[in-house]
Formats: sequence, structure tokens, C-alpha cells
Amino acid sequence: MPRNHDRPTSPRNSTNGRSAVPGPLRAGMAALSAVAPALAARAGERLFMSPPRTRAPAREREELAGWQPFSVEHAGARLAAWQRGSGPSVLLVHGWGGRGGQLSAFAPALEEAGCRVVAFDAPAHGASPGRLASALVFADAVDAMARATGARAVIGHSLGGAAVAVALTRGVPFDAAVLVGAPRAPGGFFQSFGDAFALSEPMRAAVRARIEARVGMRLDELDLPAMAPRAAAAPLLVVHDHSDAEVPFASGSAIAEAWPGARLLATDGLGHRRILRDPEVIDAAVSFLVERLPRCACGRLACDETPGGEPSCAGCAVADDLWARGRRRAWAMRSTAEVTAA
Repeated sequence: MPRNHDRPTSPRNSTNGRSAVPGPLRAGMAALSAVAPALAARAGERLFMSPPRTRAPAREREELAGWQPFSVEHAGARLAAWQRGSGPSVLLVHGWGGRGGQLSAFAPALEEAGCRVVAFDAPAHGASPGRLASALVFADAVDAMARATGARAVIGHSLGGAAVAVALTRGVPFDAAVLVGAPRAPGGFFQSFGDAFALSEPMRAAVRARIEARVGMRLDELDLPAMAPRAAAAPLLVVHDHSDAEVPFASGSAIAEAWPGARLLATDGLGHRRILRDPEVIDAAVSFLVERLPRCACGRLACDETPGGEPSCAGCAVADDLWARGRRRAWAMRSTAEVTAA
């Protein structure tokens, strides 16, 4: 396989330190830290939590052109979303600075397997509103999308994968989940951010305190292996590349080891982004999810549960409804005839 050529796109997820930040910006942060530490801490918080917005490349726009657009309300705003296919919903969750279309390569195989595929732009990303985001904001959005679409399974990439894991610890009822290139904790990103801006230890502490106050928990508490025992018992597949330059392979292996019953699929040479279009990864992820989705008695994937609690596909649900209507109509006609005869 070819070696990884992915490169960090912002200081928020950079792994190569100062080179990711323009010199004037780093110098401006240093000057502000010297004369107005409180303002510098606020600026640092916003820089760390502000994802880069990049225009979707032509390939992504073309791939999403055939999807049906819709939106879902979340935190007083509406998240941009797209869907295609029919059947049980599978949610696609992009990473930091990404877009819903980045995981569109999974859609054809999922649709062919009988699934409805749902992609969305997370808060402060792509076509969705907002300015600041975090793993917890992502997790809230995953919850909102799952509730709105009835998603039964999910694939999350990078920070989106971490958000899926957090959502599982909060009880979001997925039947199965796949995490691709997911970080175990935000601490490493914050360390890289501090290095990129050459922040002093006191300033790092001040910026970190503001971030933790905003998200409502310490960054050290947001560690997926430590959170794993609290997760819903959804089967989990962790996919990670040995040559991932943005999220170390050790993150994926630690998540898989700690998560109850999780499987680890290790790849080599795909990096952090090309892994999303690798045919073998797509086949493994789709097979893992589809094998664990509930099925109707007819053998097809189930979309909903019948009033009796049995999984049912859309076709059988319609047939059952028509049959029930027919029985009610026949009963009504018989009752009318009996009354008339009397």
C-alpha cells in the first residue's frame, strides 16, 4: 500500500508543532499574552474550539448531488443533512474541520445492503451554523441526529468517532458502531495546540481552564478507554492505520482494548483520510454493521418494530397495515349488516 501523505490542516489537530501556525499569528498571541493575559486566554480558547471551514472539493459536491437534503434542529439551530436509500438508517459522522460528504464512499455499499444512509455537517462545520465546537458538541449532535432519523448504526471518523463513543457512553441506542481513526482523548491535541502557539505554562493553564469551563468537564476526564465501562453495549469495530500522522495508532488500539467486546482492524499505509475510501475498509465496516442490524421475519433488514415488538422491514410493515385495515373494514361491514338485519 502507498504510504500516508495526509497533512494536518490546522493548529487544532496539528501534530507537527509550530510549523502549522503562521509566524505573525504566533507573535500576536505572544504579545497579547504579555500585555493582556485574560484576553489572550479567551483568544486561545476560541482558537482551539474554532474549526476551520473549507469548501468541499468537487468530488464531494458531485457525490452529494444525488442525495436528498434535509435539516435537523439542534441547540436552537438547524444542522444541514443529506440522505439516500431506504431501510434502517446508518449515520455518518465526520471529523474536526470536515464535512458530511467526506464519508460518502461508504454510502453505495450501505445502500446496496438495504440501508438508508444519513450524513450531516456538525455544528460550526460545512453548511451548519455555529462558530465553536468540541467533542461534546459533536456528541450532542450525534444524539440529535440519531433521534431525528432513528439511526440504528453509525460510522464516525476522527473526532466524529470520538463523539460517537461519547454518545454511546450517554446511552444513545445504536445496534453497532464503527470508529475510524478516532482519538482517545483531546489532551494530545491541546498539547500540540500549545506547542504550535509557543504558549507558556501559565497561559496553557488559563486557556485550558476556559475550555473546561465551557464544555463542563476536565479534558483529562474525556478519555475514551476510561469511559468505556459506561458505554452502551453496542458492538464496536475500531479501524486505525499504523501510519496515521494525525491520530496515533496507539489511540485506536487503546480504545479497542478497553471497550467491552470491541474488535480492532489495523491497516497500514492509508493514513488519516485515505482510509475513508479504501475498498477493504469500506467492505469490513459495512459488513460489521449490517450483520448486527435486526432483521424482519422475511429476512430483510428491519426498519421499525411492530406493535408487538418484533422487528419489521418497510414492506412487511405496509403489508401488515393493509391486512389490519382489511380486517377492520370486514369487521365493520359485518357489524353493520348484523345491525341492519336486526
